[in-house]
Amino acid sequence: MIHRSLFPDLRYPAIPVSALIRAGLEARPDAVAMIDAATDQRITGAQILADAGRIAGNLVRRGLRPGQVVGIMAPNVLEYGALLLGIWDAGGVATTMNPLATADEVASQLGETAARFVVTVPALLDKVVDGAGRAGVTELFVIGSGPGATPFAELLTGNPLPVPVSVDPASALAALPWSSGTSGKPKAVMLTHENLVAQLHQFLAVQHHQAGSVHLAVLPFFHIYGLVLILLAALWKGCTLIVMSRFELEAFLTALARYRVTLAPVVPPIIVALAKHPLVETFDLSSLRNVMSGAAPLGADVEEACARRLGCLVIQGYGMTELCGASHLHPLDPARLRRGSVGFLVPGLEARIVDPDTGRDLGVGERGEIWLRGPNVMRGYLARPEASAEALDRDRWLHTGDIAYVDADGYYYIVDRVKELIKYKAHQVAPADLEAVLLAHPSIADAAVIPSPCDEAGEVPKAFVVTKTPMTADEVMDYVASRVSPLDKVRRVEFVDAIPKSPSGKILRRILVERERQRAAP
Repeated sequence: MIHRSLFPDLRYPAIPVSALIRAGLEARPDAVAMIDAATDQRITGAQILADAGRIAGNLVRRGLRPGQVVGIMAPNVLEYGALLLGIWDAGGVATTMNPLATADEVASQLGETAARFVVTVPALLDKVVDGAGRAGVTELFVIGSGPGATPFAELLTGNPLPVPVSVDPASALAALPWSSGTSGKPKAVMLTHENLVAQLHQFLAVQHHQAGSVHLAVLPFFHIYGLVLILLAALWKGCTLIVMSRFELEAFLTALARYRVTLAPVVPPIIVALAKHPLVETFDLSSLRNVMSGAAPLGADVEEACARRLGCLVIQGYGMTELCGASHLHPLDPARLRRGSVGFLVPGLEARIVDPDTGRDLGVGERGEIWLRGPNVMRGYLARPEASAEALDRDRWLHTGDIAYVDADGYYYIVDRVKELIKYKAHQVAPADLEAVLLAHPSIADAAVIPSPCDEAGEVPKAFVVTKTPMTADEVMDYVASRVSPLDKVRRVEFVDAIPKSPSGKILRRILVERERQRAAP
């Protein structure tokens, strides 16, 4: 059974993504496009366009050819938008990299993408110089100055590129972001210009952003959520982005209040903090109209608690790097909200819910792996034909690896990862469901649930818990047991200081699983 979007069919132009963004900036050249929350430095649309033109010209003069790759390894900085547009206007491909990557990972990722150039910041220079040298990168640029690198300012001099390099939007790669690596080694995801243009139209057909609205950009631009749904969407639609290089709760709340932010795209750990941390009460957050959560599951109770405390709309969406952003979204409309749901299928996308064991299509209300097909689905993984074939079948259905179901009204619910379901006496337990229950407890600050080896049951759910006030393991287990079926309850508890997470907010369960397996080994 193929499920289709409830929204009208999607129409979008066959143009490079840089042309789309440029048109948006040209419509409001004098409007402030980005503000650095730490320094209050501001940049207008006209400045971004001028910088992008010079960056493109300098990259071409330095030998960048169509299809060649430029690496970006930096926190959120004001230069990010112009740099992306410059790379694309020069016919290049941007590979956005996690600033927390090691020198070995830098070398591997730059080498795998055959990057010609790389741009970074002084704080990351040592490991980027090391990694770029091993990968054979032609030239390294640093925003500022530092040994072994060309100042980025040199790319902002001279004449702009007269005309953008021509590319075929349907086939030319625009971006090579890296998959999260939460269930294996990160892979470079091949996204075309058409993928990005389609996704931006899909996203904003559901969530109609208004020019002049103020959005917070605390999520990293190297991640698909920050790159497409925050940075590119805001630049295209004339929203002002308040840019933060990293998340710290007090600085985050200060930025929300100081700049009168209207929309805050975040991840579940930030939602938990907004719902529970006492510091929130000391800030005037009355400007907030919408808080959007994605990148990881969020329990309905925590979602409701955050909305009640902030007095604004809190919604969820669902997506992944392989989908160029989001496949499911809630409209910014309280009347269409359904707690715990990730919303509706975006326009232009098809979905199937499939039994992961039999391959049989499932109906409304039945849980199975969600498969997706549409114009925003990746071309595949760079230089990974086997992984690409595993993720994308012959009919171009993306096998997401996520368990989901859809209700009779077209609302989708993400249950968990196929590979992370706990098999307790052949019964499947979803860790995310138990985590949502745990986070609803007022004394629990954070939690993660994994399979723990058991001779009798095969696996049992084990909770790793961060508490705000002292609790016993029995109290934790009794609390969960009173709210779930007997087969689903938590059977082991370990108290920890912190839950390991990726920069996008996903729980790194594999770290906890590996630790648990080592303990269980004879």
